[in-house]
Amino acid sequence: MITGAQIRGARAMIGMSIEDLAAHAGLSVETVTALENGEWAGETRAMIDVRNTLEAYGIIFIASGNQDEGGPGIRLRTRTSSDDGIRPENLNAANDD
Repeated sequence: MITGAQIRGARAMIGMSIEDLAAHAGLSVETVTALENGEWAGETRAMIDVRNTLEAYGIIFIASGNQDEGGPGIRLRTRTSSDDGIRPENLNAANDD
């Protein structure tokens, strides 16, 4: 199961608004807000939709480890040279969409 903090962190990491996540996951903004606030427990259909959406954008959810390894987290999937997109060093105001 993923946490509300992981969802918020994942959105921030990829620059996705709560409205965009809701639209891409086919959910209401209120439902995503409730998930982020921990108001729903368990692996609900909405949680699965949010997880699948964020994973499609390159997020990897990391389960909680023991206390030496830290708690649940997120990271970005490694990009390959065949991925489309702009390399970070080439980002500028002219290609900001």
